[in-house]
Amino acid sequence: MINLEIPKNRISKPLLSIVEKVENKKRISNRDALILYENASLSLLGSLANSIRENLHGDVTYFNKNMHIEPTNICVFDCKFCSYSRLYRNKEDGWELSIDQMIEMVDKRKDITEVHIVGGVHPKMGLDYFVKLIKNIKKLRSDIHIKAFTAVELEYMCKKAKVSYKEGLTILKKAGQDSLPGGGAEIFNEDIRAKICKDKCSSNQWLEIHKNAHKIGMPSNATMLYGHIEEIEHRIDHMHRLRQLQDDTGGFNAFIPLKFRNKNNQMSEIDEVGILEDLRTYAVSRVYLDNFKNIKAYWPMIGRKTAQTLLSFGVNDIDGTIDDTTKIYSMAGAEEQNPSMTTQQMIKLIKKVNRVPVERDSVYNKIASFI
Repeated sequence: MINLEIPKNRISKPLLSIVEKVENKKRISNRDALILYENASLSLLGSLANSIRENLHGDVTYFNKNMHIEPTNICVFDCKFCSYSRLYRNKEDGWELSIDQMIEMVDKRKDITEVHIVGGVHPKMGLDYFVKLIKNIKKLRSDIHIKAFTAVELEYMCKKAKVSYKEGLTILKKAGQDSLPGGGAEIFNEDIRAKICKDKCSSNQWLEIHKNAHKIGMPSNATMLYGHIEEIEHRIDHMHRLRQLQDDTGGFNAFIPLKFRNKNNQMSEIDEVGILEDLRTYAVSRVYLDNFKNIKAYWPMIGRKTAQTLLSFGVNDIDGTIDDTTKIYSMAGAEEQNPSMTTQQMIKLIKKVNRVPVERDSVYNKIASFI
């Protein structure tokens, strides 16, 4: 049973029907999701999302010890929401890391269990280049999990190397890559995508790349960029496509809603949504995505305090220690301008809201509990 803060006789019939579906562990429809978004009180939404979260995980909240490597912010694509990249024609304003520099970065972090590699799409950093990077990281640390390359990077990489998605992913897997991050999904609706990122991989290509990864045993995450020019229906359609693919492959580890940030990009005239919209979006995703075990709040993007609050709105993972190794959201004006937390800070943050911190590996095996 769901612990509702209001009596059932005070809930409208359409909402009560959804509550009963959740109680009976039945799948909600796209229309149900729209009703939740538009009509459910925040307390009802939170109760539904939290009940699912606690049925799956109890009070456990996951984190991991990780670092990011961003090989370059030079990019051939011109996404309107991006504050991070620099077009190739303006490459003097960006950065390019050498393989030796990136290996040195990994070597300094003896405590981490995961390296997360994403960046701009550089025309001179192709499949062979990244195979070499992955092999060198594994040579240094054979035990480390390498989560690398958004579908946007992979689509360009495979096209340039003249290999299929399956062939390219198989080459990277053999080199030592373990999984894919979820970036580049943005919003799948083709009309919205044409306005905010028309020149990079399509929605279907994103989904096809992740499907191919799952089929060869490489798990991945999924994301959704919300709070810009999209409508609620577009968010639901986005999650619907992800739910369908997860039904097919079961290869997604986690879903990560990503909030649009409006500093230093071509969409700066659009106001950011507030915390109430954040809470609603995460809660609806927890209720709708019944085949995703984990919902993650990426704290460098959403901020520590909001991440704590979201632990009562369906979220059971707040990502990792990071150690100030990512600039993607700090350059877009996120509260966390130098994102870094020690293990003890992460534990304290989780315990402060009466949850149980659990260090995990990259595929959600438990490493240590901190009760």
